[in-house]
Amino acid sequence: MNTPENTVRWHPVARSADLRPGANIVAGFAEGQELALWRAADGTAQAWENRCPHRSVRFTLGQVIDNRLACAYHGWQYEAGSGQCASIPAHPAMQAPRNVCAKTFGTAEAAGMLWVRLSPDALPVPDGLGNAVPAGWHFCRTLTVRVPAAMVRETMARHGLSADEASPAWRGPLDGVETAALVLDAQPLLSFIYLWTSAAPGSAEMKKLHAAARQLRTDIEARPQG
Repeated sequence: MNTPENTVRWHPVARSADLRPGANIVAGFAEGQELALWRAADGTAQAWENRCPHRSVRFTLGQVIDNRLACAYHGWQYEAGSGQCASIPAHPAMQAPRNVCAKTFGTAEAAGMLWVRLSPDALPVPDGLGNAVPAGWHFCRTLTVRVPAAMVRETMARHGLSADEASPAWRGPLDGVETAALVLDAQPLLSFIYLWTSAAPGSAEMKKLHAAARQLRTDIEARPQG
């Protein structure tokens, strides 16, 4: 894939619009890493390992309380940003242990997507993320396919899409409709494809792209693996 080296480590894990401030928690994956995705009340997007460091219960079973994420098991609360344990409701007078901290990952919001960086390297957010989807384009749909991401990219190339040299997107006409595709390597045999287009919602072109997307998924899943 011919994309800038520093964009490869960033994964499009969810649409930004799907995370509501101080509200829901969305389950996600990137390269096999299970994630808890949420937005603090102050609007900052969070991507954490989906495991409470206290008893390993999934954070996605818990709830967002202002700028904290609370585990569903014992209610321990962790601060947005640092992941530091900040409160133990069963013992309100006890100081939270400083050595208990949720594992957090770097995030960026660009092109209508939440991007996550799993690498521990302190990398800056690349400009290419903002170029992944042209301004004014509309989201079409998400495709879920149970194949490796490499197979997804190979099939998209056969359909006329090509890697964008300036961003992590794949661009080109899909059945004649201008399309930008973002691929998420979720698990070894699970990939997501986010499709964006210049076509207006409800237009004949948008409906055409939906049909083309269904055919793309069929062709991807029909390819032999191994």
